Amino acid sequence: MGAISLRPASSGIGEDVSVWVAKLVLSPLQLLMAVPTLLFLAALTAMLLRHPDVAFYEIDRVALGLLVAGVVGRAMVLRQRVFVLERITWPMMGLTVLALVSVLGQPFEKETWNLLASKLIVPFVLFHLAGLVFTNEHRFRQFELFALMVLAYLSFTAIAFLSGAHSLIFPRFILDESLGFHADRARGPLLQAVANGVSLNILGPLALHAYLRGRLRGLKIAVLLASVPIAILATMTRAVWLSFAATVVVMLFLSHGRALRWACLGLALLAAGGVIVVLNSHELCAALCDRLGERGPVDYRAAVYSGGWDMFLERPLTGWGFHQMPAELPRHVTGYEEGVLYPHNTYLEVLVELGVVGLALYVWLMVEMWRLGRGAIPKAEQNGFLDSHFHRMWPVLLAVYWVNAAMVVMSYQFVNALLFTMAGMLAAQHRRMETPRQC
Repeated sequence: MGAISLRPASSGIGEDVSVWVAKLVLSPLQLLMAVPTLLFLAALTAMLLRHPDVAFYEIDRVALGLLVAGVVGRAMVLRQRVFVLERITWPMMGLTVLALVSVLGQPFEKETWNLLASKLIVPFVLFHLAGLVFTNEHRFRQFELFALMVLAYLSFTAIAFLSGAHSLIFPRFILDESLGFHADRARGPLLQAVANGVSLNILGPLALHAYLRGRLRGLKIAVLLASVPIAILATMTRAVWLSFAATVVVMLFLSHGRALRWACLGLALLAAGGVIVVLNSHELCAALCDRLGERGPVDYRAAVYSGGWDMFLERPLTGWGFHQMPAELPRHVTGYEEGVLYPHNTYLEVLVELGVVGLALYVWLMVEMWRLGRGAIPKAEQNGFLDSHFHRMWPVLLAVYWVNAAMVVMSYQFVNALLFTMAGMLAAQHRRMETPRQC
């Protein structure tokens, strides 16, 4: 007689079930790890289209969580360093810890945590993830295509709003006057005219960069670049107009080629043409003249800045705590009856809320951001997205951010995410230059 096996007959079925369950659990994670670039761009899209005032089930936070899971999981499988300490990491970490300690000592408020994420946590995370995701020219081109599509969308939406074609605007919550600010201006899905204008001012040079590299030619890029000055005008925001005009002038003087000079001159002529068109429309001309002559915002800022300075003098070292300035500011400002006043200045807010130490960390952070554009370029990338022209353009993009930060508080999640993503790309390029064999 043959030997009798003592193993239970059901063990094979049990093993098959275990393998099936493991595959069922791990397959979604494997799928996430396979498409890191798409995950990153999807997260940026969610941050663009989901404003904190819009009830959309925190889709931006879900997208960010999936991005972290996919990129970190992929890095672990490929045995890459998940977290790399850069020079810029220290001030970012210091600011985040300083604000986090302040928030933990306050009663829980959802708005405070959302602002902490938008200003510090999300930029911190995306800066470090960008170096793991955008590692070759193919992925840089995917990001560039995404930037061009967003620019086209924001420009189209702004022009549709300016021309009164509201039926063409998507998503519809942009037209909801009860949400966000500046319902009478072209504010886009960010629901704030300055945020929309800063995005256009940052994305516009990227489109010009794509043209100079030959990524886009012909009618497509002509229409896209022609739409930017009109979209900028539609924001009806003086800080946005100023930063756009300065950007065109600076890039014209920094240009090293005939194509860039002609492109900048073309943008200037298009901007002038847009102003002429507006002046020929009585309604638009009246709105533009009212905006140029409006004194209310100037007087408000003067009062708020004076009150903010008084707050700083009371607590110069420790500050008042993260997101405490809007509620405390009315006690130091006369002539305004609102229960909440906003500082409309990023630097003043950091100084008042986080003290001298916080402002020093913020200035250090901005200096390190500027230094990222001064590094050498690997030979394989000298004709790519992060080429010498991008490095020359980087201080211009930062200047757009800095100028507008002096007029508003930079709590715009998409704007911060976009800028720090590109900063992460530059930091990773420095590492590739130091270790050429690293992918």
